[in-house]
Amino acid sequence: SAEFYYDAILMDVQMPIMDGYEATRTIRALERKDVKSMPIIAMTADAFADDAKRCFESGMNDHLTKPLDIRECMRTFQKYLK
Repeated sequence: SAEFYYDAILMDVQMPIMDGYEATRTIRALERKDVKSMPIIAMTADAFADDAKRCFESGMNDHLTKPLDIRECMRTFQKYLK
């Protein structure tokens, strides 16, 4: 996609082949102007503080847990999308 086409990424943490942590690190390493500051938001069933910490350490901006609370989801989007 063209740079700045997307406003944010919802990242599934548990994916086959490449998990969300590795995918986030790979995206952040791309030589594109948009991915350094693009919000990457984890959406996962992993709800412990250590899970959120691992998301942040991999370069994600926020952490939403499943089952998804739509109000929390909207608050998170509003924080990053202006």
